[in-house]
Amino acid sequence: MSAPRTRTWRPDWPCPVAQILGVHRRGGGDPTYRLLPDGSHARGLRTPEGPATLVVAPTATTGEVAARAWGSGAEWALDRLPRMLGADDDPAGFEPPAVLAAQWRRHRHWRLGATDLVLESLVPTIIEQKVTGQEAFAAFRRLVRRFGERAPGPDGLDLWVQPSPETLRMIPSWEWLRLPVDGGRSRPVVAAARVASSLERAGAASHDEFDRRVRTIPGIGVWSSAEVRSRALGDPDAVSFGDYHIAKDVGWALVGAPVDDDGLAELLEPFRPHRHRVQHLVEAARLGRPRRGPRMAPRTHLPARRVSR
Repeated sequence: MSAPRTRTWRPDWPCPVAQILGVHRRGGGDPTYRLLPDGSHARGLRTPEGPATLVVAPTATTGEVAARAWGSGAEWALDRLPRMLGADDDPAGFEPPAVLAAQWRRHRHWRLGATDLVLESLVPTIIEQKVTGQEAFAAFRRLVRRFGERAPGPDGLDLWVQPSPETLRMIPSWEWLRLPVDGGRSRPVVAAARVASSLERAGAASHDEFDRRVRTIPGIGVWSSAEVRSRALGDPDAVSFGDYHIAKDVGWALVGAPVDDDGLAELLEPFRPHRHRVQHLVEAARLGRPRRGPRMAPRTHLPARRVSR
């Protein structure tokens, strides 16, 4: 194994690495993301230059961030480390709702990172549409282990990289069902993989233009676009309309009662262009409504429920 490439970066603020990178972890068993015993965060990435393993370690005593990377995409990943950790995000001008003022002081060092890897964010986002998190995380885990590849670097990390666009395009429908991912989600994934290069280029456009382009793909709507814009592009105004919980939770936190998407839009309108920051504060502080009702149950009729993996 070749020696890793390294970079040490000193942010201008106390950078909460775990909070910023943690949004990319798709469940505790995500094979593309590992929390290491020394507190480092390891990610398997498919960069424009090829696969990479990126290990990021915050140093509390010095305020520096130390990173190691392996693979053909190592330089690309290290070059973009500050952007991934929120160096390009500017919260100036954001005044939180009064009920979230204390939470903003507590999380004042949080920044919105951007990976600039659209498909990496889009694939698991589509898989998470209209199913429980448990089902989505399990399906994504199976997808990566069955059709992805081992990330470069130390074998002991057991780190994986998502399937390439070419591989995604070739997965037959019955294999998607075995993951299990139904056609309503697998078709948008395959369609996005067919135009992967165009989507990555669209990520360099304005957030509004990217939103317009990505939503031309059948099966991708406002929720998926917002989830990708916040993670991949660092859009501070992305709001996850259509989410099962977010409108209700933000309503509960701000006015003491759940609201629908129309109510959410009205509540967040005064906070443009920082609406995502309000959504994030509610989620980070777990200020959503109490969960007293029955939870949505995973479906049991898809083939993977009868296949041991």
